Amino acid sequence: MHSAAPDASDPSLRATRREWIGLAVLALPCLVYAMDFTVLNLAIPALTAELRPSASQLLWIIDIYGFMVSGFLMIMGGLGDRIGRRKVLLLGAAAFGAVSILAAFSKSAQMLIFARAALGVAGATLAPSTLSLLANMFRDPSERTFAVSMWISSFSAGAIIGPLVGGALIQSFGWGSVFLAGVPVMVLLLVLGPMLLPEYRDPDAGRLDLASALLSLAAVLSFIYGLKRAAEAGFGADAIGATAAGVGLALLFLRRQSRLEDPLIDLALFRSRSLNTALCINMLGVFFMFGSFILLAQYFQLVAGLTPLDAGLWSTPSAIVFMIGSFATPALARRITPVNLLAGGLIVAAAGFVGLALADGFYGVLLSSLLLVGFTPVIALTTEIIVTSAPPERAGAASALSETAIELGGALGIAALGSLGTLIYRAKMAGVIAGLPPDVARAAGATLGGAADAVKFLPPEQAERTLSAARDAFCAGFQATAWLGALGLVGAAFATKIALKHARPPSAEGSGEKPSSAAA
Repeated sequence: MHSAAPDASDPSLRATRREWIGLAVLALPCLVYAMDFTVLNLAIPALTAELRPSASQLLWIIDIYGFMVSGFLMIMGGLGDRIGRRKVLLLGAAAFGAVSILAAFSKSAQMLIFARAALGVAGATLAPSTLSLLANMFRDPSERTFAVSMWISSFSAGAIIGPLVGGALIQSFGWGSVFLAGVPVMVLLLVLGPMLLPEYRDPDAGRLDLASALLSLAAVLSFIYGLKRAAEAGFGADAIGATAAGVGLALLFLRRQSRLEDPLIDLALFRSRSLNTALCINMLGVFFMFGSFILLAQYFQLVAGLTPLDAGLWSTPSAIVFMIGSFATPALARRITPVNLLAGGLIVAAAGFVGLALADGFYGVLLSSLLLVGFTPVIALTTEIIVTSAPPERAGAASALSETAIELGGALGIAALGSLGTLIYRAKMAGVIAGLPPDVARAAGATLGGAADAVKFLPPEQAERTLSAARDAFCAGFQATAWLGALGLVGAAFATKIALKHARPPSAEGSGEKPSSAAA
């Protein structure tokens, strides 16, 4: 499947000035993606007060984006291989900017859910296109390692900028303005992209198999919907039926791919044990990370009482540490074996979750959140393992696999951990809201944001008592999810040591050649 590993000393493999400037252009949509995610976290209290979504609707607003991205990533990755990765990137950027305006002016929870879903479809074009273009632009292994780290760092930069810009926008113009922040960036990408980014496509890709595309989309969305329903209301007939349908459609998809001469996804990619393990580690890690960040944003504003801007300021240390870790990953990878670096990153992240579970106060939570970014080397290493396991002409499909693991794991983490926190919150608030007026009881019993808004209609003493109970209930759910995250990541660390103990680096699999340290 793979040819011999390229010689890192070959001058013909070195990137030119155009590629390095192009890397900066590719970072733009990554910045927007990270900003969109972080500022939405800050906007939760404000949009809850204005749109008054139910607990279920609030979770859908947060995670429908990830569900749609994960459902469309493989389609967009395959489409980029066929019609051109730059073309797909620019089309997605135009759609993302347009739908962001729609989301900004949403007048109901249902309208915002629809807009977020449409953003997910557009967003599915961005990550696989940028990562696959990067894999083709940087052929030298050491330069590619550095470029992948910079690609990941662009997400960190967006996470740093997002809270600061978003907090200021929310306080000055309301929650809808956070969606408009990315529109100028997308316009800039549309202007610079055609001038600086080369076009890549697979000359032997053939036509996109629409049936396979529909099967993959239906399988992912059905399976996710079933798990979401189970997390919200238990394993009823609808949850079990949707999950079973998703599994059945996935099996049909895989069977079809094995029989096609030109499949949407090359199943040969999964012959690599390292790639399969990297996908699982990636998905499991972001499952816990994404779910925790949603709760952290609410904690800062609704428990610690920070304004959106202050919450944004206090969120930046974690993002800065994350960026530093992204820059340090290539150097660490030269000194620590990949399996130990992966397992160590998971253990550090687990320590952060233990801190969240035991923290009693704002600064304890802040310090623990800094430890969570120990997961940084895991993201960088697993991403490169996945991308470098594929030949250049299939880079779009491989990068789509990487992003699917991230988006699917993150969306499931938000849905599952968010639903667990909601269930604990509701259980603890059941006795508190028994004597409250119906409208106030309904809002206070659903979410902490609803409680913070609803108690304004109660007498001061009762309002303070109800809000204090709501904060305690939220913290109980927060701590439960933190303990679950710690246990899950410790288990993932041990599984990593076992699964990758004798595995060769991806560039060595199938080639028989000794890979360079940078590629490993």
